[in-house]
Amino acid sequence: MSSTPSWRHPATPQRGINQSLTATASLRQLLESMSREQRSNQELLVSLGFALRSFSNLNRFLELVPVVAARLVGVQGSLLVPFQADGRLWREQLQMLPGPRREGLLRALASHEPGNVVGFGSDEGLVRAMDRLVQRQLGSAGLFATSLIARGRPRGRLYVFNPSSPLAWSDVYRRHVQLVADLTGVAIENDLMLQEARRHERVDRQLSIGADIQAQLLPDHCPVIEGVDLAARCRPAFQVGGDYYDFIPTRPELIGRRRERGRWAFVMGDVMGKGVPAGLLMTMLRGMLRAEVLSGLPPDRILYDLNQLALEDLSQSHRFVTLFYSDFDPRTRRLRYANAAHNPPLIWRAQSRKLMRLDAPGLLIGLQPEAEYGCESLVLEPGDVLLYYTDGVTEAPGITGDRFDEARLMRSLEQACRSGTGSQGILDHLFSRLDRFVGPTRQLDDDASMVVLKVKEEIMLPSVPRSLA
Repeated sequence: MSSTPSWRHPATPQRGINQSLTATASLRQLLESMSREQRSNQELLVSLGFALRSFSNLNRFLELVPVVAARLVGVQGSLLVPFQADGRLWREQLQMLPGPRREGLLRALASHEPGNVVGFGSDEGLVRAMDRLVQRQLGSAGLFATSLIARGRPRGRLYVFNPSSPLAWSDVYRRHVQLVADLTGVAIENDLMLQEARRHERVDRQLSIGADIQAQLLPDHCPVIEGVDLAARCRPAFQVGGDYYDFIPTRPELIGRRRERGRWAFVMGDVMGKGVPAGLLMTMLRGMLRAEVLSGLPPDRILYDLNQLALEDLSQSHRFVTLFYSDFDPRTRRLRYANAAHNPPLIWRAQSRKLMRLDAPGLLIGLQPEAEYGCESLVLEPGDVLLYYTDGVTEAPGITGDRFDEARLMRSLEQACRSGTGSQGILDHLFSRLDRFVGPTRQLDDDASMVVLKVKEEIMLPSVPRSLA
């Protein structure tokens, strides 16, 4: 008896198993490859982030950018075109991976004339024209470009390309390149801010030196003059200011008691403006005036000569100077004065217990040639107080927006004079009143200077009986 045997291909189940194992191995290899690529990309980005945090040389960092960008997306070429602070092409910092078209492309960008235009990087049309220039130089290479943006301002352009084949592009690659561009923009912005900070530091050092020099030019103490008590203070709005006061002996060769009893010049001036320019002009004016004082001429003639000497320099700088000049003879207590449009000093008359202004006709120093100045005089009596000041005092704005003004200054001066305090006490009271008006946390808008002169009270000795004489 015969039977038909059942037939089964013995290799069919095994082939299915093998195919399944092969697919699993391929998937595993793909996942491992993707994992390795992801780890590699992460390491590249971490390296770039570390370089951004720790770099001290922007050139080295920018050299790294095309390398990282190309490796992240698996292309052969990358080009970095940074912009300067004013938006022009930063030709010295063009960075590109080595390749056959490198030299030609860099030369084309270096000679790209529109790149010389200030604000080039902010002009979208000019940037697109540069993109077309890069594409022409690369021929048929696949190209992707994105901008470097930091604090809302364009800081450059980053390109990635494949010279030999089209770009195999994806959103992941796009995000990677944009991340590199953003980090590079931050690096360039940080460097610009660092350079700006260093420039400010240099300027601050120069201003500090200028302030020290100016402080040395202003009297560091009030002179000893027979019969009067002096106090002075200058508070500049900036480190260097345009206010000027001085005490100048008309005969500096005298010493000791003879100098104390000799004639002295008291000066208060203000160069229009603030800061370094005003400080430089003040320094120039001081030298001219000190030389003129030695002539011994009366105040009106000294202002006339000073105007002639300083006219050319002041007209070129488009600035003017107000100046009150006076001289005082301790032996007669006579004060002569002339005014070149400065704030008139205030005088407290102890006998009448009233305030008045000291003024005389005259134009600004540096306004016009052959300007004429009037000369006035008066005799100071014991207890009289004379206040010289600049407009930074009366023009100081308060918390409410009002000015300190002359009326407030007069009331404060009268209050201090009635208290019977000395010149330093009067000066301290006036600045304290000014500070309260301006506010404890606010700076003055302009330089503020005051000089207080008080005539010492005469000592009345008791009369001696005739029988004992």
